[in-house]
Amino acid sequence: MVNRTDWFEDFQKNMSDLIAKSPAADIERNVKAMMAQTFSKMDLITREEFDVQADLLNRAMARIVALEAKVQELEARHGN
Repeated sequence: MVNRTDWFEDFQKNMSDLIAKSPAADIERNVKAMMAQTFSKMDLITREEFDVQADLLNRAMARIVALEAKVQELEARHGN
């Protein structure tokens, strides 16, 4: 008599083999390849790169605000 565990393992292996050989597996591989190709063409960046650029932008904006205040102060001093 076949042990229950052995039967279950055989059943699981057979199902995995069946799924791997089915058209669904081919479709999944094709969709993944198509998505990878599409994403590579989109010129996406990582979250880390985005965060670095956002930080640089925030610092640049703060610097611009400070410089604008300084220009206004200098203009007020010279009556322009």
